[in-house]
Amino acid sequence: MKQQVVYIHGGESFLEYSVFFERLSTAQIWDLPNIERDTKWTKHFASDLGETYEVFMPKMPNPQNAKYREWQIWFERHFEYLHDGVILIGCSLGAMFLLRYVSENDLPFKVKALFIMAPVIPTEGFDDTDCGDFLCDVKMISNIQHKVSNLLILHSKDDFLVPYEHSLKLHTFLPKAKFISFEDKNHFLVADLPELIELIKKVE
Repeated sequence: MKQQVVYIHGGESFLEYSVFFERLSTAQIWDLPNIERDTKWTKHFASDLGETYEVFMPKMPNPQNAKYREWQIWFERHFEYLHDGVILIGCSLGAMFLLRYVSENDLPFKVKALFIMAPVIPTEGFDDTDCGDFLCDVKMISNIQHKVSNLLILHSKDDFLVPYEHSLKLHTFLPKAKFISFEDKNHFLVADLPELIELIKKVE
C-alpha cells in the first residue's frame, strides 16, 4: 500500500467583505498574459516523492477569500479515500486550517505525521485581519499532541509574510513537536524544497 500524503495549500481569508474588496482593488494583478511565473516546489511535489507515495493536493474552495467552514467540508469529502497512516501537511493558511481542524475534531483515521509550515497563530501586536476564521484557539492547540505523536513545525527566518516568531510561539504550545528552522526559504515560495521531501521520507 502506498504512503498517503495530503498537502493543504495556502490562501487568503478576510473577516469582512469590505477588506476583501479593498484587497481586490489594490492587489497586483497576477493573471496577465505573457507574465512568466516562478515555478514552485509543489508543481513537482508528487514526482519528487516517487511512485511509492499517493499524494493528494486538493484545490481548496475560494482561496482568494477562503472560509473555514467551506474548507472543512471539502477536506472531509476526501476522508473516504484516506486510510490509517496518512501524512498531513499544511502551509500558511493550510497550516492554520489543519491546526484548527485537528485541535477541534477527531479524525476517522490515524495520522502518521502532521507537518505545519509557516502558520499564523494569535499573537499580540500582529494584525490578523486577513486570517479570517482560520485562527485556532490557543487553548485547544495542545489537544493535537494527544492525537498525533509525530509533529513537525517548519518556518524560515526570512519569511516575509508570516513572522518566524509565530512558529516559535506555536512550539511552546506543542513542545513535543520537532522544530525545523530554515534561513532562506522565505514563505516556502521556492522552486525546490528537497528538505521537505527528505523529512517526509524519514517519517516512520
